[in-house]
Amino acid sequence: MAQSKNTKFEQAMERLEEIVRLLDDGDLPLDDALKLFEEGVKLAGECAGQLKKAQGRLDALTKMADGALGRESLEL
Repeated sequence: MAQSKNTKFEQAMERLEEIVRLLDDGDLPLDDALKLFEEGVKLAGECAGQLKKAQGRLDALTKMADGALGRESLEL
């Protein structure tokens, strides 16, 4: 399953969970296991990037000096 940078987070996580299950079974030939592991590392990186971006968006919601919530402008 080829993944692009624009893969939705949920789809990437589902595939990552599938990869973990397949690797946990231990029934794969070494070459296949390595290919799946490589795909998993890429997916984990994509998910981490998406989470970092989401965290940045959340961080943009800040408390103002008077305690009110405000939103800073975001550059996406």
